[in-house]
Amino acid sequence: MTDLQQNILHCIGNTSLLALRRIRAGNGSRILLKLENENPTGSMKDRMALAMIEAAEADGRLATGGSVVEYTGGSTGVSLALVCAVKGYSLHIVTSDAFAREKRDHMAILGARLQIVPSESGRMTEKLTRDMIEAARIIALETGSFWTDQMNNRDQIAAYHKMAEEIWNQTEGRIDGFVQCVGTAASLRGTGEALRRRNEQIRIAAVEPAESPVLSGGPTGAHKIDGIGAGYVVPLWHQDIADQIEQVSTEEASAMTMRLAREEGLFAGTSTGANVVAALRLAEQLGPGATIVTIMCDTGMKYLSRR
Repeated sequence: MTDLQQNILHCIGNTSLLALRRIRAGNGSRILLKLENENPTGSMKDRMALAMIEAAEADGRLATGGSVVEYTGGSTGVSLALVCAVKGYSLHIVTSDAFAREKRDHMAILGARLQIVPSESGRMTEKLTRDMIEAARIIALETGSFWTDQMNNRDQIAAYHKMAEEIWNQTEGRIDGFVQCVGTAASLRGTGEALRRRNEQIRIAAVEPAESPVLSGGPTGAHKIDGIGAGYVVPLWHQDIADQIEQVSTEEASAMTMRLAREEGLFAGTSTGANVVAALRLAEQLGPGATIVTIMCDTGMKYLSRR
């Protein structure tokens, strides 16, 4: 009984690292995928949700029996709903019809109360992001809830330092590049920081939607890659996070998601597809024998209604 876990939160992290077999760079480089779909809700956001709540518990921002509020495209909300259900906190989520219905259903089943902000034709835009943030701010002010405020919350970065250590150990330090899409920028920032502490030569590539290339200095726009591309330069982003920025379109990300399913047996969301597109580009740049790690951000089971 030594492997018996105290509760489901102890099952977060320590996910597998998998080499892609058929989706490969032409020069023989390796693409390794960190399978964050193995976390309890099927998403890497379980790590950051737990980190934000535990940090608030530790410093008194969140007391026993308290309530939590957040704005989210879905995965962070599902992860917070899991953590709050286990720890006994009520949760109020601001989300939108722009995001997958499965995520909204999952949050509700775990006990979250939802407020839906209408979108423009089901697309992610800067206005939608800002409207959701403002709605969450008002709820927190009126109810006295703890607002996790993921776009500004630095407590989550420590969760990704841990993920970087897992990657370093799993590759035995043989890693030349790391690729991750940018939502709040916390996962790219935290993982990149920790990997660079191990080896400052590791090349870090950020991924953003081609339709809204704001990190690259382009115009804000609308896209359909869930969980990334807020439409403006997010607060946790800074120019030194990444060595380069790769722009991937919704169409490219969606096509790669289908390839992952049909060629590798990996059913992922579109952000994962974007990651793999960018990882293949980086592999070609770094040359033969390079090892590139990227993230399977979540499971495609969260997006079945969009297929």
